[in-house]
Amino acid sequence: MGNWSKNQQDLHHRIEINPEIMTGKPVIRGTRIPVELLVKMLAQGMNTEDIMKEYPHLTPEDVQAALLYAAESLDDTEVFPIETE
Repeated sequence: MGNWSKNQQDLHHRIEINPEIMTGKPVIRGTRIPVELLVKMLAQGMNTEDIMKEYPHLTPEDVQAALLYAAESLDDTEVFPIETE
């Protein structure tokens, strides 16, 4: 469990939110590559190796960080059931 926590901390440092970069969207630190783009690429069937061919300066850890960020963003989402007739 300790390694997982350390790994998460390392991955968190790879994400940057800066209003001066991509209007404040979360990006991979040091790039203008939004987390959203990487998640969409994965959802469309690309794997980490495919993404790294498109963006050679990215690492597998950058892609992992994007997924972790997305998962944690969803974890904070509250869902309220809406009654329908």
